[in-house]
Amino acid sequence: MMRQCQLTGKKANNGISISFSHKMHKRLQHVNLQNKRIWWAEGKRFVTLSISTKAIKTLQKKGLSAFAKEAGLDLNKL
Repeated sequence: MMRQCQLTGKKANNGISISFSHKMHKRLQHVNLQNKRIWWAEGKRFVTLSISTKAIKTLQKKGLSAFAKEAGLDLNKL
């Protein structure tokens, strides 16, 4: 599975690490993903999602059903 948030779609960002001697090396800045088991009230069951920490904060504000609808995610298939 790709390292990508299921709700926001965030994925790794390209970056450059620079050493003290100013040598540049390409690197990836990965998303802080967490596997969370979240209660889905409409489905009356738990849903396991791989989501970013930013999405967890937004999830508390909006609610799971509204956030999944925005993302185009079908919770019945999870």
